[in-house]
Amino acid sequence: MVSVAVLGAAGGIGQPLSLLLKLNINVTKLNLYDIVNVPGVAADISHVSTNAQVKAFLGPEQLDDAVSQIDLAIIPAGVPRKPGMTRDDLFKINAGIVKTLVEKIAENSPRAFIAVISNPVNSTVPIAAEVLKAKGVFDPRRLFGVTTLDVVRASRFVRDLRANTDAAALRVPVVGGHSGNTIVPLLSLASSPVELSESEVKELTHRIQYGGDEVVKAKDGAGSATLSMAYAGARFADSLMRAIKGEQVVEPTFIALAADPEGAKEIRQLGAGDLEFFAVPVKLGAMGVEAIVPLGGQPTHFEKDAIKVSAEALATNIATGVNFVKSA
Repeated sequence: MVSVAVLGAAGGIGQPLSLLLKLNINVTKLNLYDIVNVPGVAADISHVSTNAQVKAFLGPEQLDDAVSQIDLAIIPAGVPRKPGMTRDDLFKINAGIVKTLVEKIAENSPRAFIAVISNPVNSTVPIAAEVLKAKGVFDPRRLFGVTTLDVVRASRFVRDLRANTDAAALRVPVVGGHSGNTIVPLLSLASSPVELSESEVKELTHRIQYGGDEVVKAKDGAGSATLSMAYAGARFADSLMRAIKGEQVVEPTFIALAADPEGAKEIRQLGAGDLEFFAVPVKLGAMGVEAIVPLGGQPTHFEKDAIKVSAEALATNIATGVNFVKSA
């Protein structure tokens, strides 16, 4: 069974994510870490009638214990996005938080899977990779940027246009990154054919790319996407846990393409070029990324152009993360 640590467990994403993980039968130990309020969150969640043991860890002095002997660390820690704030604005605050957390994971559980939710994912995942490299424990197969919310939105938003679509069953591969125009839903390669007009594809692509803005605006300054992100994070964590147990699962995720250099050739040729990181569909297994999964067809010209736009923006995002660690 699986020992999980949620780092940032008392936050807007962390609380519902921790609850959903408590409900997961694969979780045997659930360590909840934050710098405030986490004892109450842990006490509350611990009353849920499942077998997972819940324990609170409060503040930097308990961080080592929180990430000791864990199989999976999930990082939603950091500040949420507010109206008018881009994910780049978040970087100045969240970069240092992620760096500190990953340093402690590397020291205490160097073989743990690490799933990064903290935005901007396009930069925080490269930060995590650089920290792991500096500690001598980087394995590109075991580090993930959680882009599952983009996948979830793609499925749900297709149903908003086509009511006969089963949103729970539909799988739309989403590649690129996890912000704005770096998000590229490949609607033409959905698991079930979806007939959409050219204008619908453009509108739907834009909505998927900027779906987070809908929530930020609707919450009117009270936060960003927390409940849907918690659901997406729990879904990705469940996929990882099933993989740890030996099941093979496919999920799109933002990874170091070095995890599967051969499998990465397809997306590199489509526009990713020599980027170190890119979101692609991957087959997960007991060691993490087993393989990058072929897209199963040729994207449309519109989608290929979007991949190139994504790659241009990602080059800057990735460099920002790498330079943050190297200049620290």
